[in-house]
Amino acid sequence: MTTDTSDQHGLSSHYHSEHRRERVFLALAGIFVTNAILAELIGGKLFTWGPFTMSLGVLPWPIVFLATDLVNEYFGKNGVRRLTFMTVALIIYAFVILFLGILIPAAGFSPVSDEAFQKVFGQSLWIIAGSLIAFLASQLVDVFVFWLVRSRTQGRLLWLRATGSTAVSQLIDTFVILGIAFYLPGKLNFEEYILTSVSNYSYKLGIAIALTPLIYLGHNIIDQYLGEKKSQEMIEEAVEESLDR
Repeated sequence: MTTDTSDQHGLSSHYHSEHRRERVFLALAGIFVTNAILAELIGGKLFTWGPFTMSLGVLPWPIVFLATDLVNEYFGKNGVRRLTFMTVALIIYAFVILFLGILIPAAGFSPVSDEAFQKVFGQSLWIIAGSLIAFLASQLVDVFVFWLVRSRTQGRLLWLRATGSTAVSQLIDTFVILGIAFYLPGKLNFEEYILTSVSNYSYKLGIAIALTPLIYLGHNIIDQYLGEKKSQEMIEEAVEESLDR
């Protein structure tokens, strides 16, 4: 009887632990996907901030990379890659639905006209292609740099691998998206493209550095929610899987 009770307690504890693990992944995935899709939808609008010209997409992207770092830490390379490919599929789905929405004529009494809807959501194929390529490339680079730095520092310096991977991946993301979406179709000349890219990247890098404390805060919240033992187990599993040990 004692053995049966002990086994049941162990199974219950394991189920509870795994349930919390799934909740953490779902929460991070929700934050990741929501902000990634938002960035894609609003990225076609440029705005000025002082001497800088930037895309509205810079607003939610730092949150995407914050979530990426936490998924990297607890779920490893495969966790980020699965999430990235799923998000690309969802972004394509969102654009398909928007395209269908553009094709469907508005009712005469609709408060939103076809022209207004087209202007807001009718992004060109250049922007769509650029955003998808930039997102996929930057995410894969982020994963590579994150684990390279983690390996070189032997698991120390969380801030370095988180901020360093974001700094490199954001550089690629910024120049690729603006190059494909705005420079190649002739919406920006070369000088405007470089200035806009530098402005966007400077903002993203500054925000990435400013958000560094949130990496530690998120780490602490997840550790407390999972419990020290389960948290450490997940980190060790992520390291073993990602570094091929």
